[in-house]
Amino acid sequence: MENAGAALIREVASKTNDSAGDGTTTACVLAREIIKLGILSVTSGANPVSLKKGIDKTVQGLIEELERKARPVKGSGDIKAVASISAGNDELIGAMIADAIDKVGPDGVLSIESSSSFETTVDVEEGMEIDRGYISPQFVTNLEKSIVEFENARVLITDQKITSIKEIIPLLEQTTQLRCPLFIVAEDITGEALATLVVNKLRGIINVAAIKAPSFGERRKAVLQDIAIVTGAEYLAKDLGLLVENATVDQLGTARKITIHQTTTTLIADAASKDEIQARVAQLKKELSETDSIYDSEKLAERIAKLSGGVAVIKVGATTETELEDRQLRIEDAIKETIEDHDERLGADIIQKALQAPASLIANNAGVEGEVVIEKIKESEWEMGYNAMTDKYENLIESGVIDPAKVTRCALQNAASVSGMVLTTQAIVVEKPKPKPKVAEPAEGQLSV
Repeated sequence: MENAGAALIREVASKTNDSAGDGTTTACVLAREIIKLGILSVTSGANPVSLKKGIDKTVQGLIEELERKARPVKGSGDIKAVASISAGNDELIGAMIADAIDKVGPDGVLSIESSSSFETTVDVEEGMEIDRGYISPQFVTNLEKSIVEFENARVLITDQKITSIKEIIPLLEQTTQLRCPLFIVAEDITGEALATLVVNKLRGIINVAAIKAPSFGERRKAVLQDIAIVTGAEYLAKDLGLLVENATVDQLGTARKITIHQTTTTLIADAASKDEIQARVAQLKKELSETDSIYDSEKLAERIAKLSGGVAVIKVGATTETELEDRQLRIEDAIKETIEDHDERLGADIIQKALQAPASLIANNAGVEGEVVIEKIKESEWEMGYNAMTDKYENLIESGVIDPAKVTRCALQNAASVSGMVLTTQAIVVEKPKPKPKVAEPAEGQLSV
């Protein structure tokens, strides 16, 4: 029973983290409070279905109000404030992320890696982001983060569908001898080819991962050519007779680092690709100036931005492994940020009370009476609140205590979703653990086996 409840709270945290990258603690605190108050109401005779309706309506209204109150992030000062809060009030991290975004633009790509020194720095390197994730989760190398991470990988780029393992055995053998990972971008990999790659990856025989080629039709060919230029690979186009089964290792490209998520892939290019990338950008800019199509203009501008923006690499340094891991996690959080009837009204009241829990908990943790803080906040104007760092009631936006609207929205939505399920569930099926048989104590002088 307890494990079922814990699993639901874990789901709240996981969904919030996946959506917004932060706000997991807020989501858990809200879920606990909504469930606690909801169960009290149901026990007192409230209709759980009407209660859930009231919760859902109130949350929807709150989200609409939140969107009206939210303001766009303007300038590096706002970016620094948001990132600092997400990183646990670390102003150095906030300043670093603001600097990184300033270098690559608001739509730029940010990447994190360990530094070889104690210093944490920001470097802009050639690279791009692809709007495709791994074909199979079995390719994942970092199970904790559910991502694929490759360094100094060879890259195969093709518009062909790979269905037979025979087509790529020569390349697999050559890259295995080179002791480097193989990253494949293809129209698709299915059947025997995919199954064999996965099995050999799981056995540790080869280090490989694949994604489907982005976009469609002629535009796909153009994007694949862009990726080929970034990695220095030869684009193996079927209509040119460049078949995968005839490919050699010399036709593969290289990437200093590749990070593949469920839906996106980040490539950091080898330094040797810089001149080719700049030439490609110049060519695309020329095409952009000559086209009359609005749609083509948008797509060309998008490709230019992906190629020319580069990747801001935040190299995290620390004196110990524990400090390094903590700092990387905080930087990751910061990056992901930048009723009608009585029972329905009761559901609204539950949300109103639950929303006080995070602020009350923060105040209590700071050694201040939470209820007193809540009352003062309720009497204050919008944007005024309690700053636990300074122990003052002040304009939180002016003080730089800013949370992304997405984080607050996701925390509230996910907490309400799981809480509503708990309140309308009448029974759960659990496996009762069987008592373990007692093991007889070994006689004196005998070994315990």
